[in-house]
Amino acid sequence: MSENLDKIGLRMLHLLQKDGRLSNADLAAKVNVSPATCHRRTRQLFDEGYIRNTRAIIAPEKVNRGALVMVGVVLDRSTPESFAVFEKAVAKLKFVLDCHLVAGDFDYFLKIRVGDMADFNRIHGTQLIALPGVRQTRTFFVMKEVVDNAPLDF
Repeated sequence: MSENLDKIGLRMLHLLQKDGRLSNADLAAKVNVSPATCHRRTRQLFDEGYIRNTRAIIAPEKVNRGALVMVGVVLDRSTPESFAVFEKAVAKLKFVLDCHLVAGDFDYFLKIRVGDMADFNRIHGTQLIALPGVRQTRTFFVMKEVVDNAPLDF
């Protein structure tokens, strides 16, 4: 945690992480500062990179993306060049929510949302295994989302 954040800044982050729709007036009241000060401090949290972005969290099942799939990917080579080529290609795939370089049995873990198993089968056969350098994939269909997108604990 940064030494630059005081108790008010930390409280603001906690409150905004819990409810990004808080109005400036409500946030100011909750942290006991003026609305002008709150606005300035919120802008500063964005400018200093504490807050990257704000967005709505959409209910996946409402937009036909109720199936969550985790995919472990093994590349045929473990070189900086092969990683760069893979990362550039996977970043273009709209159905990939997250892509993480990992240590262990896989090179990458992908988090993917699709409508159903048939939908995943289609994209797996046409797009995932066609990614550059992919030697093997292992697919894990999520049966139950126990904790998803939990707030950061700091």
